[in-house]
Parts: sequence; structure tokens; C-alpha cells
Amino acid sequence: MNQLNNGFTIFLSLLVEAIPFLLLGVLFSSLLLFFVDERKLVKRMPRNPLLGAFVGSLVGFIFPVCECGNVPVARRMLMQGLPTPVAIGFLLAAPTINPIVIWSTWTAFRDQPEIVVLRVVFSLLIATIIGFVFSFQKDLTPIVQPTIARYIKFNSASKQDTKVSVSTPLEKKSLGLLKSGTYFLGGKTATSKVVNADAMLESMTAPIAKKPLGDRLQLMLDNIVQETRELGAVMVIGSAIAAAIQVLAPRELILSLGAGPVTSILGMLVLATVVSICSTVDSFFALSFASAFTSGSLLAFLVFGPMVDIKGIGLMLSIFKPKALIYLFAIAAQLTFLFTLFLNLYVI
Repeated sequence: MNQLNNGFTIFLSLLVEAIPFLLLGVLFSSLLLFFVDERKLVKRMPRNPLLGAFVGSLVGFIFPVCECGNVPVARRMLMQGLPTPVAIGFLLAAPTINPIVIWSTWTAFRDQPEIVVLRVVFSLLIATIIGFVFSFQKDLTPIVQPTIARYIKFNSASKQDTKVSVSTPLEKKSLGLLKSGTYFLGGKTATSKVVNADAMLESMTAPIAKKPLGDRLQLMLDNIVQETRELGAVMVIGSAIAAAIQVLAPRELILSLGAGPVTSILGMLVLATVVSICSTVDSFFALSFASAFTSGSLLAFLVFGPMVDIKGIGLMLSIFKPKALIYLFAIAAQLTFLFTLFLNLYVI
């Protein structure tokens, strides 16, 4: 009974902590409909893959949303034709590279300013690298959800002044990103249901900023309701899973791994994934392990956690297919491990 009570308490705390930031992200995503001509915004983003990934990673400093709020923003911008490196850079880096999180990290690690600096640097490097890697995937239909693929295809066709074919296949063979020996993102050719480029699709992807004020307000409210319903449901499921793991996992075993330069990092990578603490407060959680864990492992928690956690996985599934997420998270974990291991062995 105590475990059940503890699990329910953790579940509620995760929801209470995450919901405001999810609503913030949904609100900002919807405000794009009202204030911004998204096609102009997309056109101003760099087309160079490496520069685009870097700029996308820095956008979070302007729009401070955490790992719950960045998903609806990234999804909306991707549907409007934002280059993939920019969208992925924002998706991975925004929860860390924003003034709120930087301030909270500085507050927790005031006596270790290198933790604050390296958290920003590592997050920026990892997000930029992964965004650049995904730029080689020219056709996004094998890695994104069908709904996202339809919007991307519609915007691409609009830019080329061509009509969307009602029989366009949504699944094509994977291009460039994964070749022989790496199978995660596809390789199968499949034809999905017929794409119906109806008035609703055209309305959602047209230059909304030019529409009448009443239409824009209605679209903004509809978008808030729809995204809150969709993303809120998966966040509840993810929070329940994270609460169950925190109750059932033996914390003593995790603490016993903290002394080794390798095991401490691996332990913190796992802990960051299952604990699912919001990036605005995770630095205080990491601080509680500072006496038992290496500095590199603390950074692994602070860098990897905002990119990947259980409740965030559910949210990201609204954009990407499962195999794409496995590939993305695997790269993020490997880069985080290598950077923080170098610190443990040679720097700190």
C-alpha cells in the first residue's frame, strides 16, 4: 500500500510539474498561427544543414520551453516546412538552452560553474550533430508519422507550385541516412491510404497570418484544444510509467554505481531516462547525487535527461515513428557517454 501511495504521489507530482510547460508549448505553438506568417519564418531559416542545426539548437534561448513544451512547437514548425536539422536541433536543445534552465542550473551548481557551462556546450554540440545527421534523410515519410508526412508533402508541393496527387504514396524507400548495416529507419516501400488534399489541409497550411482576425482566433483555439488533448494523453501515460519505475527500481543499486567513471555515467543515463524530471528543476535533483557520483555522470544526467525521458518519448511519438526515435536516442546516448567519459578520465 505504501508503494502504491508513493507511486501515486510521484505520478501527480510529475503531472503538476509538467502540465504548465506542456501548456506553454501548446500556447506558443498556437500563437504562431495568430502572429506569424510561418512560411516567411521557415524561409528565413538557414538551408545549410550544419548551420541550420546550430541555429535550431539556439532557438530555445528565445522561446524557453522544456521537454514537455518543445514537442508541440517543433511539430507545428515541422509541419509548416521547417528544415529537418532546424526542427531536430530545437527539439533536442530547447529544454536545456534557454534562460530559465540556465538560471536554475547556476543556482544549483553555483560552486561548480563548469557544470553550467559544459551543460550548455554539450547540449548544443549533441543537438547540432544529430540535426546534421538527420539532414541526410531527404525523404521524411519513412521516419515521421503519416499526419506529419501529409503536411510536409503538401507544403513541399505548394512551394513547387504543383498540386498534391490524390494517389501519392506516403512511404518511400529510405534515402541516405541509413544504408547497409543500419536498418532502424526503414528500407521498406509501402503505400498508405490515399492523400486527400481537401480544404482542411489547405486551410491549415495556407499563410494563416493573412486570414481575417476571426478566422485566426478560431484556428488558434482549435489548435490549443487539439494539441492539448493529443499530447496531454500521452504525457499522462508516460508519467504513470515513470512513477511505477521510480517506485519499483532499487535505488541502492543505482547509488552503488556512482564511484566508477563508466558505471556512474551509465547509471545516470538510465536514471535520467526513467526519472523524467523537468529540465527546469532537474539540476537540484542531480545536486543530491553530487557527493556520490562523478562530475561527468552528473553532466550526463543534465544533458541526456532533457532530450530523452519516458514521458517525453510518448510526446515525441506524435512526430516520429518508433524506429526513428530509437535511432535518435541511440545517437544522443552515445554522444553523451563519450563526452562525459572524456571529462571523467582526462579533465575533471
